[in-house]
Amino acid sequence: MAEIKRITTPLTKEMARSLKAGDSVLITGTIFSARDAAHKVMTEALNRGEKLPMDFTNQIVYYLGPTPAKPGDAVGSAGPTTAGRMDAYTPQMIEQGLSGIIGKGYRSQAVVDSMKKNSTVYMVAIGGAGALISKSIKAYEVLAYPELGPEALAKLTVEDFPAIVAIDCDGNNYYEEGQKPYRKI
Repeated sequence: MAEIKRITTPLTKEMARSLKAGDSVLITGTIFSARDAAHKVMTEALNRGEKLPMDFTNQIVYYLGPTPAKPGDAVGSAGPTTAGRMDAYTPQMIEQGLSGIIGKGYRSQAVVDSMKKNSTVYMVAIGGAGALISKSIKAYEVLAYPELGPEALAKLTVEDFPAIVAIDCDGNNYYEEGQKPYRKI
């Protein structure tokens, strides 16, 4: 069995570059969540020359819109959102210093090119495992855009949050590599 890499945030660019496509990771510390509505608001703010509500340097954003929490829990189900929904906004957000992104599914070539240029790693969480993933989220605090509900920008305190590196800083893509042994010509 492959070694599981433990990451403590913030995720420096050096740490991001050490992760390779296919690596399994457990993340502990602070990550941030935002979905398409928050990304749209943030990129529109940047386009107007405004500052964002937080500094994204060396941070990880999880594409998440959690369900309501049960009493005693930080969040409800916390499964990943399809990352492609953020592709139009992602290169501009990566330019803000992001070192890591967590979602599910494929990314556009423009996103991969931006990741390579800025030493950003794309990790995936397991879709359909939101209830299990939520157990690694110890606190959830909305930071900005509360009117967006579960799509707001939020701060998450996580412990052993499970993810897999799908695309590393060199552009190596685990979706492509993992499928090669099963392709027939």
